[in-house]
Amino acid sequence: MLEAELKILIAYLVGGVLGSLVLGKIRGVDIRKQGSGNAGATNALRTQGKLFALCVLLIDIAKGLWAVHYLPALPLPLMPADPLVAREWLVLACGLAVILGHVYPVWFGFRGGKGAATMVGVIAGLDPGLLAPVLATWFAVLLLAGYVSLATMLAGAALVIAAAQMRQTDPALIGFCALLAAFIVFTHRSNIARLRAGNENRVRRLWLLRPRDG
Repeated sequence: MLEAELKILIAYLVGGVLGSLVLGKIRGVDIRKQGSGNAGATNALRTQGKLFALCVLLIDIAKGLWAVHYLPALPLPLMPADPLVAREWLVLACGLAVILGHVYPVWFGFRGGKGAATMVGVIAGLDPGLLAPVLATWFAVLLLAGYVSLATMLAGAALVIAAAQMRQTDPALIGFCALLAAFIVFTHRSNIARLRAGNENRVRRLWLLRPRDG
């Protein structure tokens, strides 16, 4: 197996180590059977509490960061670096693979999370400067609308806009960010259906425009 293929496979397998499911096994719970059924940090917060959710978030972000910042340059035993492999493309391929591993984890029956936290880790590894508009958009939408899903999808759109403005000479990165944004919308298709039906859950404690009781 060539260096690129092996590292992409490693990224996918690492992506499949979902914080919520690993920690859930230690605790004796499967959060895919609780709350919304999603294996991400939001459902972890709703069903298992703040500390559990924070640990899940850190694990899922860390594996995305590791896959793009460390893995592509990592020396492999008995396998020298392939001079024919373009490093920038290997970085992007590992980033995509770790997100796919999170959403479709081989370790957990291909039922994972929606990839948002791992995407944050990937973007942090590619260009930390892109995180500011992404996180600003996410928090603004969450505070104004109360929907985590809507905030996440619009943050993906902000990522594409930010990449197009800040990395104009890097069409590969811009295309990669567009692919990520489209994939985030795809993984949130059930949320889109609930938004249209008017029964998507809101984070009422953070929703600034929520109706006041009384």
